[in-house]
Amino acid sequence: MQAETTHYLLILSDSRAIAWVIAQQRMAFPSPIRAEVSSLKLGDELFIYTTRGAFGNPTRDRGRVVGRAIARTSAQHVESPIQIANREFGSACDIDIHQLSPWGRGVELAPLVERLDAFPVPTAWSWNLRRPLMLLPYRDASILRTELSRSAVSVEEAAPTYAEYANRR
Repeated sequence: MQAETTHYLLILSDSRAIAWVIAQQRMAFPSPIRAEVSSLKLGDELFIYTTRGAFGNPTRDRGRVVGRAIARTSAQHVESPIQIANREFGSACDIDIHQLSPWGRGVELAPLVERLDAFPVPTAWSWNLRRPLMLLPYRDASILRTELSRSAVSVEEAAPTYAEYANRR
């Protein structure tokens, strides 16, 4: 019997890290590994969330769910730490991105917070986003999947828009 799929918000707060994750189809995690990261397993669903500060202008940019991926591996320790955006990461997992919205598009999260069970205190919702992965109930994943389908294009079409933006910084 196959284990049940778990759903997560994959939280990215730097444009260079976002471009790396999309280009490499891999997610890197800081050490020490948090409980939710060690629980990540093959087949889990990841909704890629970019914070409002990820692109350097939090007054202009919005926090958005921009993509959907499936974990191809669990998070595993890496022999040589991965360097991204002047940070070091000690573990990683491979992902397969299935949906992606171009830079500047995607599902704005703030207007959905009151509908999502993952945010029991809607007035303090952003506090939950201070970690690399956040567990999502099935119902929330269904809402995000539906909303994302409205803005996603092919990964091949959208991926270069993140690399282009990251290279400008």
